[in-house]
Amino acid sequence: ESSPHLPAPKDVMVYSYNFHSALRWSPVKVDRGLVLYTVHYKTGAFNQWDEMNCTRISQTKCSFPWSLKERRWTVVLRVRAELGQVTSDWVETDPFVAERDTTIGPPKVNCETENSDSLLISITPPFGSETGYFLQYRVSYWENATSTTKQEIKASNTLFKIRNLKESTLYCLGIQVELITYLHLQLLGLQSAPVCCRTTIS
Repeated sequence: ESSPHLPAPKDVMVYSYNFHSALRWSPVKVDRGLVLYTVHYKTGAFNQWDEMNCTRISQTKCSFPWSLKERRWTVVLRVRAELGQVTSDWVETDPFVAERDTTIGPPKVNCETENSDSLLISITPPFGSETGYFLQYRVSYWENATSTTKQEIKASNTLFKIRNLKESTLYCLGIQVELITYLHLQLLGLQSAPVCCRTTIS
């Protein structure tokens, strides 16, 4: 007797935002019964599958445990569906490396009028710093009237001035975080929504 075959989960993907990572997949639909899922992982260093904290769960999402927080580790995950004693095939992910594959969100940006020819910019990065990583900020700014010509500067501090601006002019800016790792890999984040402020009249 062949046992009824259970379809394997589809759309199996690691989603990672600001180094918070989770495995997600589409639910397996069956006529009767509750399908449960089990997730395993292995790292590049050890070619051996280990249980994650997601064994026989009903959700279609499994967050990475604290033990996988190393940003430079290579991790492969696999998930299968289970219905009673019947299991599906395992579905494996591509190798995931957080420092290469996470999405870096936009920073929070604040601009204050400093005087007639400069603005004071303060940035709140999307996550805390960690040893071996360096954050740099790619700043685009433009006069609101002529938004086609953008100027770019790079800043490494979270508080800095943009100088040599026109007086009584509205300037807008957007900032992206650039993460630089110990191997000088660079990962560019999402751009912040434009923030605008006006210089004063001298």
